[in-house]
Amino acid sequence: MRILMIGAGGVGTAAARIAARRGFFDHFVVSDYVLSRAQAAVDALGGGAGDPRFVAARVDASDERAVAALLAEHRCDVLLNATDPRFVMPLFRAALAGRAGYLDMAMSLSRPHPERPYEECGVKLGDGQFELAGEWEAAGLLALCGIGVEPGLSDVFARYAADELFDRIEEIGVRDGADLTVDGYDFAPSFSIWTTIEECLNPPVIYQADRGWYTTAPFSEPEVFDFPAGIGPVECVNVEHEEVLLVPRWVQADRVTFKYGLGEEFIQVLRTLHQLGLDRTDPVTVDAGGRPAAVSPRDVVAACLPDPATLGDRMHGRTCAGTWVRGTKDGRPREVYLYHVVDNDWSMREYGSQAVVWQTAINPVIALELIAAGQWAGAGVLGPEALPPKPFLDLVGAYGPPWELREQ
Repeated sequence: MRILMIGAGGVGTAAARIAARRGFFDHFVVSDYVLSRAQAAVDALGGGAGDPRFVAARVDASDERAVAALLAEHRCDVLLNATDPRFVMPLFRAALAGRAGYLDMAMSLSRPHPERPYEECGVKLGDGQFELAGEWEAAGLLALCGIGVEPGLSDVFARYAADELFDRIEEIGVRDGADLTVDGYDFAPSFSIWTTIEECLNPPVIYQADRGWYTTAPFSEPEVFDFPAGIGPVECVNVEHEEVLLVPRWVQADRVTFKYGLGEEFIQVLRTLHQLGLDRTDPVTVDAGGRPAAVSPRDVVAACLPDPATLGDRMHGRTCAGTWVRGTKDGRPREVYLYHVVDNDWSMREYGSQAVVWQTAINPVIALELIAAGQWAGAGVLGPEALPPKPFLDLVGAYGPPWELREQ
């Protein structure tokens, strides 16, 4: 297998470090808009001699022709998108044009309903990609979307629960929580603030079998969820996320939700950003040393905060991603939580990557290994729950901490 990865930020760098320990591929191009960042990710692999399977390249993720040309130049079979969601569609189209497979960890962006944003869906996450599903099927190519940790591993858990643990599912609820702290910062998100603002301030989507997809207000329906591994009770709220749009396409459930353990302080910061208009992506004109400059308020917020990829040595605690499922098995009620916990001290010691980005990055690498082995295959635009879950879950422990199951 020959891989082109676009994006050498925290998750992309972690993915390269993880893949370097596996033998399923022959060639791995790490590319980024900033060549020095891609080169740094490559130079850090394999000690002083490096790993000859890896090379660095520069590419603009928004330039579809340049990406397709890079695919052709390196004869790559698959494109791994490790950028933020703004670049999903150009990279998705470039892979199709270049006749390469495609993987991402976040789907094409949503747009709220213009009149009823907190009741009805507008453009949903992934709609732009699913509109092109027929073209991917006709080309015989696989676009595997949402294969990070959430979405990704959480979707695999949902499919595993449906296949192995339940006869009927009443609710699938992804629940994410952590007890991570960062020394020296009062506010330092552990993941891209650009993506965090997007998913937390957009109207959350809920699925009900008798109603379909609908929206609610941000941070609605708070509940306290008791997370394992000593993390303990964390208040979780509704957040827009891909699992709610993916799981019902392939797994039968009466209800699907996503709730994130944000904490009251984090929620208040996001609300303040929204009130001030600092969550906007449309450029505003500002004075830059006597010259007008057009800048996105959200990009300014991101530039003012520390890069999450650099926080690992200041971070402490654990992050937990998991899928809670309620239903019946053999006529009896059952409730389980399938989850994966990563301790930041472990991920920094083993890989030099902080826990959240490492936990995200292992999943597309596992998927690539399964595709290379022929254990995962298909054509069209698919989510992780469309593919057999056991081969994936069998590999999780080989990459690091194992996944676990808790009977509720």
